[in-house]
Amino acid sequence: MIKVRDLTFSYTKNKFLEDINFEVDQGEIFGFLGPSGAGKSTLQKILTGLITTYSGSAIVNGIESKKHSNTYYETIGVDFEFPSLFEKLTARQNLKFFGSLYSRKLRASEELLTKVGLQQDGDKKVSEFSKGMKSRLNFIKALLHDPEILFLDEPTSGLDPSNSRDMKNIILEEKKRGKTIILTTHNMNDAAELCDRVAFIVDGKIKALDTPHNLIMSKGATKITYSYDAGREMTGECLLSHTADDKLLQELLRSNQVLSIHSSEPTLNDIFIEVTGRMLV
Repeated sequence: MIKVRDLTFSYTKNKFLEDINFEVDQGEIFGFLGPSGAGKSTLQKILTGLITTYSGSAIVNGIESKKHSNTYYETIGVDFEFPSLFEKLTARQNLKFFGSLYSRKLRASEELLTKVGLQQDGDKKVSEFSKGMKSRLNFIKALLHDPEILFLDEPTSGLDPSNSRDMKNIILEEKKRGKTIILTTHNMNDAAELCDRVAFIVDGKIKALDTPHNLIMSKGATKITYSYDAGREMTGECLLSHTADDKLLQELLRSNQVLSIHSSEPTLNDIFIEVTGRMLV
């Protein structure tokens, strides 16, 4: 669905994005992870046709992004981090207006409002909405025309845990419906849970690209931490793959002296810091 080759872009004489290469398959959730100013939003603007002065190639749904016609926007849905809604209109009026901009068959507004828990607030003016309510309305606005590709920028930002869970469930439902989803986020937990693959972007370059699991396993290893009584509580640790070589652990297990044992593995955030040398802020 998306094929990017040797993509380079500059706001000034200095390159802002440089030699970006990746592909996204239909039905895949692909995540861009990087600190502020890394180039994530710029890359998203290129893929959605808002920036056309790039070199290289960015083909989305078979169309070179810089050469698309207005019908291109019938096939993509965009949920920017900051909602673009009419504050003086109600939620239902907003959906009716934005729906009128498309020629294709629309999804049922009431069903979408219900999905994000806004069915009881549909006749309220958006100016009366909280930040989280605006985020949820902006999200379903991107689904309204049933596009093949979704571009989601921090979709769970500002949401409480319950609404965040609902949002992630909807995203996974859209994947099951065959939608291709580009997810830009600072939330490593969201990325690890939702994304089939992720790309680490720092200073306008892709530093790593793989599944979250493969990135974690390639750079880290699961550890076993155990405690035991030796006059006072003591702890030890070893790699999960080397438990048979830990003579102390084997002896403690044979004599039933282990007080506790648990495993842990690096997080995606740990791997991001190791690979890029940067914090995700």
